[in-house]
Amino acid sequence: MGKLILVRHGESEANRQKFFAMEDTPLTELGCQQALEAAGQIATRFQPAAVISSILLRARQTAEIVAAKLGLPVDVVPGLEECDFGFLKGQSYGVFRDAIGSDPEYDPKRPWTWCPDGGESTEQTQRRVIPVLDGLRQQYPEQDIVVVCHGMVMLAIWAHYTGSWEGADVPPNCALVVVEHDAAQCLPPVLVTTS
Repeated sequence: MGKLILVRHGESEANRQKFFAMEDTPLTELGCQQALEAAGQIATRFQPAAVISSILLRARQTAEIVAAKLGLPVDVVPGLEECDFGFLKGQSYGVFRDAIGSDPEYDPKRPWTWCPDGGESTEQTQRRVIPVLDGLRQQYPEQDIVVVCHGMVMLAIWAHYTGSWEGADVPPNCALVVVEHDAAQCLPPVLVTTS
């Protein structure tokens, strides 16, 4: 069976300062260290054939660190980028709490359906990302590949492969989520932390 080794990018400046990241938000020094630790775990446990990255800077920086450790190039693939937070980009997490608190469209029992103005819901993110992963599974049907992406993307992927949004959560920076697959099916994802 092949494996999708999903890696959330390392700590970014946005993670550290608690705001919604922009496209060019870089990793912190800690984020670079987390990526190096994740690379070591990947090198020890798996034999990846490829390192795939989201187009966003924080993911590309993480992928470059991982790929250097594995001796592989980075393949940047559109469609794996973070959920589009619309008007929230560049804003503090507090702005999000205020927005959902005053939006009658927000359903706390179904938060994955909420769509910020100018952005996309986590549900929409899932519909964008899964076809990209399906394409990668077809391209690497029996090989391990590293896919560096983002927190809400990994939440959406988890919900897809488990069949439920309940219990899906954003993994820590540089956590690994492994999805084994063959041509016909994907097994439930498994969270592997790097600490």
